[in-house]
Amino acid sequence: MLDAASLTQLFDVRVDGIDLRRLGLPGKPAPDMFLEAARRLETPPVRAVVFEDALVGVEAGRAGRFRLVVGVGRGGHAADLRAHGADIVVADLRELFLDGPPM
Repeated sequence: MLDAASLTQLFDVRVDGIDLRRLGLPGKPAPDMFLEAARRLETPPVRAVVFEDALVGVEAGRAGRFRLVVGVGRGGHAADLRAHGADIVVADLRELFLDGPPM
């Protein structure tokens, strides 16, 4: 998806299904994929955030003990994301801003 949207250059690392197979890591809800990304970024999970729209991804972020797990979902899916461990849930990533108000 990153390649198709021409967003690859915006990310310092990527861990995908190919990496999981190559490294012999289990998929979600195991946290290994997120932990590998944090390792590549040289950032401990307690200083990292997971953004996920899938229940198993939220569970993986919680299991990996990441500082914050942000669920992305609308309607009933938002409640499910919270129930599976999301610290906060937004309907759209545009709801988040870190350095000031949105443009």
